[in-house]
Amino acid sequence: MEYAIIFLPLLGSILSGFFGNAIGDKFSQILTSLLVTISAILSLIIFYRVIFENYSNVLHIATWINSGSLNVNWAIKIDALSSIMLVVVGLVSSLVHIYSIGYMSNDPHKPRFMAYLSLFTFAMLTLVTSDNFLQLFFGWEGVGLCSYFLIGFWYKKPKANAAAIKAFIVNRVGDFGFALGIFLIFYFFGNLNYSEVFSSVPNYLDKQVSFLGIDVNMITLTCLLLFMGAMGKSAQIFLHTWLPDAMEAPTPVSALIHAATMVTAGVFLVVRCSPLFEYSEFALNFVAIIGMATAFFAATVALVQNDIKRVIAYSTCSQLGYMFFAAGIGAYHVAMFHLFTHAFFKSLLFLGSGSVIHSFKNEQDIRLMGGVRKKLPYTWLLMLIGTLALTGFPFLSGFYSKEAIIEFAYLRHNFIGSCAVVVGIFTAFITSIYSWRLMFKTFHGKYVNKNISINKMHESPMVMLIPLLILAIGAIFSGYLFKEILISETSKISFWKESILFLSEVNHDHIPLWLLIITPTLVLIPIPISYYLFTDQGLTPASKKFLNGIVERNKPVYNFLLNKWYFDEIYDFIFIKPIKKIGLLFWKQGDIKTIDRFGPDGLAKLIKYFSTLAVRFQNGFVYHYAFVMLIGFSILLTYLILI
Repeated sequence: MEYAIIFLPLLGSILSGFFGNAIGDKFSQILTSLLVTISAILSLIIFYRVIFENYSNVLHIATWINSGSLNVNWAIKIDALSSIMLVVVGLVSSLVHIYSIGYMSNDPHKPRFMAYLSLFTFAMLTLVTSDNFLQLFFGWEGVGLCSYFLIGFWYKKPKANAAAIKAFIVNRVGDFGFALGIFLIFYFFGNLNYSEVFSSVPNYLDKQVSFLGIDVNMITLTCLLLFMGAMGKSAQIFLHTWLPDAMEAPTPVSALIHAATMVTAGVFLVVRCSPLFEYSEFALNFVAIIGMATAFFAATVALVQNDIKRVIAYSTCSQLGYMFFAAGIGAYHVAMFHLFTHAFFKSLLFLGSGSVIHSFKNEQDIRLMGGVRKKLPYTWLLMLIGTLALTGFPFLSGFYSKEAIIEFAYLRHNFIGSCAVVVGIFTAFITSIYSWRLMFKTFHGKYVNKNISINKMHESPMVMLIPLLILAIGAIFSGYLFKEILISETSKISFWKESILFLSEVNHDHIPLWLLIITPTLVLIPIPISYYLFTDQGLTPASKKFLNGIVERNKPVYNFLLNKWYFDEIYDFIFIKPIKKIGLLFWKQGDIKTIDRFGPDGLAKLIKYFSTLAVRFQNGFVYHYAFVMLIGFSILLTYLILI
């Protein structure tokens, strides 16, 4: 069963990628979707067995590397942590495959697209079931490579190519730190297998290493380097710039990569490495601070974005921030719970936005939409469910996981925990504002698009709506159904077992009433206000003038948010432009004027010069040839006499 889960998507990728033209577009789509769906169903069975039968296993497929002290097997590790990731990856991937049948119906390269999707799924499944850091790194880089293929799928679009390259390069920055962390683990532990490394950690608690001239605790340094990789893959602040640009990819790619799978790999890494992070308070605090900063930053930027997919992309960044600061305060299980619920409602929102874009003939600007609620009733209802879940509306999935994060942060009773509470509550409020702004500008108010007649608007086909319906069911019920299994007082022993290390006891004390009601209240308040502001319903000319005056007075703040805190501009000034100038200098002065001048070009000129001289002697006069031979003989004779 485990073999089928991992290798069926790979089989689908090979068949569609190499034989797609032979078997046809439709069959390629059906075949890859079927194989990934089977993998997803088997993942659900594994998840059931882990919950109710305490199932766990490590299947050794083959010896991968056996060189000196390095002994690495290719294995499949099944435990609570990997089982929940199998469900997330398998279920979302299968629904995205099915959705793509309708969304990509007019694309001429459907087999290639489906092959990329299936190959990405295989790499992600390899990552989450790895039994050692090297296999983890293989899946990690495989996911990165496939993301490059998928983001740049429409390679004839310059923006898509640029976005793919940007994603690849930014992730390499994080992956460089990740690789250094793995090297450090092997150098000190002499092993890359999880079990051996994690069991040996207590023996190295006081080990100091010199890094960049500074003495640092080895465990802390390892954690920080590993987290650097997580920051890149999960688009955390400073290494986040690739994710919004990646929205140039087809919408199914956004749902698969940027909502539920690839971007959650960083969270999975931190939780998997909890036996390392638990012994470094500094590393955990750093994770929490980065998570809080990302949650707040991305939420503020989402407030002013006008591209429907970019709003959801920044929302993803923000929610990933929640997961990281949950892990940073030691609530790893709560981070995974939010990862689980987030996969449903965020994939739902991405695929729902794809349905809207499909109806608007690839238009993505929410300012050019509006008034289509009755024309797209199913898409509206399903996206409404996703929005309610995202904002933390009471009793939907996002409510349970987001509330749990804030509550566990409060129960830490320390400075970092208190900061997390404040950031979590305030970010939830901002999330509600931009989420309802998106909904109301997209579906409500007046229809303002002049390029497409509203009479031509129609719902997406059922092959696109059914995946949305399944995800909507998950967005409604996943929080309620699984909160006891994943985050209850007994979940540490009954479910997570050895897959997560908790050095300190998880606090389950009484939560004050104000904390229980403040977040639900704050996420409800923006609904009528957003409807009033973003649909122009009931706004008098005086009200519009007043609101426009507020915007004008705060134009610098608005531009600051619209330009994403100027991260791209700062990076362009610090890194891109200097590197370009250095590159041009080496090219023009080093390559052209030095290497080419004195190398190939210089040698060619020299040969040409001597050839020209030699040609002068090729004039057909015998006495000239005799004269040259005489000179040559004289030189040779002189040389022999002298030596």
